[in-house]
Amino acid sequence: MKTEKKTLVMGASVNPDRYAYRAVKMLQQHGHPVVAIGKKEDNLDGLHIEKELVDFDGVDTVTLYLNPMNQQKYYDYIIGLKPKRVVFNPGTENPEFYALLKENNIEVEVACTLVMLSLGNY
Repeated sequence: MKTEKKTLVMGASVNPDRYAYRAVKMLQQHGHPVVAIGKKEDNLDGLHIEKELVDFDGVDTVTLYLNPMNQQKYYDYIIGLKPKRVVFNPGTENPEFYALLKENNIEVEVACTLVMLSLGNY
């Protein structure tokens, strides 16, 4: 049985050339509820991309599409959501954040969300 994993896409974009855009679409295709935060408020095929930090309930996974410098201002926010795991996609690797997450019993996964979904191990 496949379980739905509510996923927060950090760095969401309406630009189809961006991996964050592809991740939103692919997560939805695989039946995972998606919430999103981006640089600007927008709408991606009915999904509202928030600009402000919303206190989303029940987030299982946060998938990052922000470089390490842009992640710092979100450390407390992400930890406060109490996700089960945070996925660091290629280009987002951040050992400083890994340590903070592990201290808070949040699993760190350095992987590509698109590949994980394709392989069925999301």
